Amino acid sequence: MADTTVRPMTPDDADRVLAIYQAGLDGGDASFETTAPTWTAFDSGKLPDHRLVAVDADDNILGWVAVSPTSTRAVYAGVVEHSIYVDPAAQGRGVARLLLDALIASTEAAGIWTIQSGVFPENAASLALHQRAGFRVIGTRERVGRHHGRWRDVVLLERRSPVIT
Repeated sequence: MADTTVRPMTPDDADRVLAIYQAGLDGGDASFETTAPTWTAFDSGKLPDHRLVAVDADDNILGWVAVSPTSTRAVYAGVVEHSIYVDPAAQGRGVARLLLDALIASTEAAGIWTIQSGVFPENAASLALHQRAGFRVIGTRERVGRHHGRWRDVVLLERRSPVIT
């Protein structure tokens, strides 16, 4: 991981970010979505200050992380939902943890006190990653949606910042 760094995501990253997103969706255990959105839709749904990419020494994008607001109500301004995707060829190399740690630092610096996510229970690697990064399971939504013709559960995770009080 010595040659991997994290930097802000830019519009120039759109094609690679969306290709990595689609590869994750094609794996079947990343999301209820089956097709990556357009860049315009992606861009409008993610908070601009908390979009990061992991890159190698040649600035090739290995993965990305971004957050969306969970609500427009002011009381929830410090709560976001995140998505994290890593190129299948870069998985198992610590890219996701590097991205998640950078996201935690970014959101805490901005006063965001809770990061949450929903993960399919079959996605054991993602669940383990999140628990190692301080997320806790807060429950499971059973048979919450249909995906590829079958009902899927979603494990709800959250990380409360210990520094935002």
